[in-house]
Amino acid sequence: MTPGFDPAAATAAYLATISPAAHAKALAYTHGGYWLLLWDAVASVAAAWIVLRTGVLVRLRARLEQRRPRPFLVVFAVLAVFLLADFVLELPWNAYAHWWRERQYGMTSQALGGWLTEQAVGLGVGLVMLTVLMEALYLLIRRAPRSWWLWGTGVTAIFILGVFVLQPLYIEPLYNTYRPAPPGPVRDAVVQIAVASHIPPDKIYVYNGSKQSNRYTANAAGLFGTARIAMSDTMFREGVDVAEVKAVVGHEVGHYVMQHALRDSALLAALALVGFVLTDRLFPWVARVAGAQGVRGIADPAGYPVLVILVAVLGLLATPLVNAITRAAESEADTYSLQHVNEPDGFARALMKTVAYRAATPGPLEEAIFYNHPSVGSRLRKAMDWKAAHPAPPSAPPAASAAPAG
Repeated sequence: MTPGFDPAAATAAYLATISPAAHAKALAYTHGGYWLLLWDAVASVAAAWIVLRTGVLVRLRARLEQRRPRPFLVVFAVLAVFLLADFVLELPWNAYAHWWRERQYGMTSQALGGWLTEQAVGLGVGLVMLTVLMEALYLLIRRAPRSWWLWGTGVTAIFILGVFVLQPLYIEPLYNTYRPAPPGPVRDAVVQIAVASHIPPDKIYVYNGSKQSNRYTANAAGLFGTARIAMSDTMFREGVDVAEVKAVVGHEVGHYVMQHALRDSALLAALALVGFVLTDRLFPWVARVAGAQGVRGIADPAGYPVLVILVAVLGLLATPLVNAITRAAESEADTYSLQHVNEPDGFARALMKTVAYRAATPGPLEEAIFYNHPSVGSRLRKAMDWKAAHPAPPSAPPAASAAPAG
């Protein structure tokens, strides 16, 4: 135990460093984000409905079938046309919600041209990935119309694992440059954590995350031999706090060691199973309500916009459950960092740098529904409880001088 240390008072002291203006701005940004969840779904449904009502996909499918019936070609062509149309239709909304609004709140300094370029890259990546998945699913629907949802769950699980494996190798380098952490005290500290957790030290990178976002962040990605831990250069913008870096890297190492990617893949596959069953039952009704004229059923690729509508609605409804899954993993990673790195003040200071985009003290119901991480307030208290129960390492500042960066 740390003599004379009050974790409740220490937590309150950290939170008190948030100015009223910063607190109000964080609340506005966070609460506005809740509405974005709804309006993102509405925009997706609206765009899919517009494409569906034009009948362009039905005419495209009919024309291709007349020339030479090749189901795989029909699926690819339909997906390509739909994604392009959807990209154009949703672009004004996405530019407002995910670029202009981010700039207004100081979350990014990226120019519109850079953002548009990355959106175009995402369109290409999305077409490749979606084609792989949907070719397999439509094949299953044609071959096993009564049980496709069961086989489709297995295919989706394999697809998710494949994405996790390939993401750090081929997808993320399209957007950012990843380099090994440079020599110095930070690298030495990070390598020590990695070696203690049986992680190859060459798997820890720094990337130019400031290109897209001003957020203080790091992440773990990949599976098996491709797994790596990456820290955004925003972590080092205001000078290097080794205790902060150690705490954050310890958190990401926790994800790696506890194989959260594998667990998340299994849980997402389970959600996909439920979604596929509901899609199989609801497709005829949604197609009728949406006015999907000429669509012959769920096996018809021209009905893909109906699937998009269903995914958008079901995904919105599943938000609390998906958030609960990721929130549990984040909490476990926090615990791992505290146990194996023991930098509660470094962890607290790092948390304070996330307050700008994640309001610190939501209500319990608000946190349960909307937060994919535990709230900053609860994570701070967890760190201070740990500090109270464990002696501080030499690198940690004394309680009286633990003034976090606001």
